[in-house]
Amino acid sequence: MLVADIMTTQNLVTISPMASIRDALNTMRERKVKSLIVDKLSPSDAYGILTYKNILQAIVAEEGDIDLLNVYDICSKPAIQISKELNVKYAAQMMVNQSIKRILVIDNNELEGILTMTNILEVLMKQARDI
Repeated sequence: MLVADIMTTQNLVTISPMASIRDALNTMRERKVKSLIVDKLSPSDAYGILTYKNILQAIVAEEGDIDLLNVYDICSKPAIQISKELNVKYAAQMMVNQSIKRILVIDNNELEGILTMTNILEVLMKQARDI
């Protein structure tokens, strides 16, 4: 099974790197997501990812004052990325080895989707039910 078969391609939530952390938190709450894809600033730039973990680490470091930071200051950039043509088992292995829950699916430096541990676990649970 390939990453393309199970990745999320619909309703990908992106944010500008120049947005405030407060805006990012509001977007995450409104869209009910645990991470945001940070847009590229130029065609040759890399995508980033912003998670609750990034935000919590920043809040602790800045002693709670999130208004001093933009998304660019705390996001993981470049985000770890894979091709949609990769076998899911290798993507899962990479995610476990790197201790990450989400990985961007990028081809030709353009966003194709996102693969999450939830995507992988849903497939595993379905396979377990079908046995």
